[in-house]
Amino acid sequence: MLTRKQHELLMFIHERIQETGVSPSFDEMKEALDLASKSGIHRLITALEERGFIRRLAHRARALEVTKLPDQAATGGRAARAPFRPGVIEGGRTSAAEPANDTRELSLMGKIAAGTPIAAIEHETARYPVPESMLGAGEHYILEIEGDSMIEAGILNGDMVIIKKSDSANSGEIVVALVEGEEATLKRLRKKGGSIALEPANRNYETRIFGPDQVEVQGKLVGLLRQYH
Repeated sequence: MLTRKQHELLMFIHERIQETGVSPSFDEMKEALDLASKSGIHRLITALEERGFIRRLAHRARALEVTKLPDQAATGGRAARAPFRPGVIEGGRTSAAEPANDTRELSLMGKIAAGTPIAAIEHETARYPVPESMLGAGEHYILEIEGDSMIEAGILNGDMVIIKKSDSANSGEIVVALVEGEEATLKRLRKKGGSIALEPANRNYETRIFGPDQVEVQGKLVGLLRQYH
């Protein structure tokens, strides 16, 4: 049997993971439950962990997994679906590969920072075949990641991310954001009142806050390609 606050925190964590693929920060949990300090969140998380509703994932920051929900406790069921993770194609990068019938060639449009923002998207430098199953409808392109601020979302330096063109995004989605018309960066977008937050997935970087007229969404992350040397 969970207390009201334990149940409220469990459902908040579950819904945030379902929405964004990562668990919320302690500050976000504290704000959502209207608690005065993080120590109350620590106690609630420990209680949920002891009761088998969540578990902490070792060696990862902000890593919680919901193992069951209150209405599943009687049967020992698990959470309804796994959190979103970008689809990954592992292998070499060779633009000479012949695309199969179920692939689409996408343009590599240059590099983008997953750290300090760098120059905005430039022009096509190569083309790569990508499975249609990763894409769906709409126009897509590829960018090469430079930096490490999204590593806790599974996006590493040197990865090539698949972006669906879009000029809007929901709070919690990972986007290509053009900052003040000059710099492009890949970050998780958060809408906070009248402000836009660009949130990294690396505790060594700080979230940057902008006015709504300072950030332009240029696309949303749908997958990535990775090469192993």
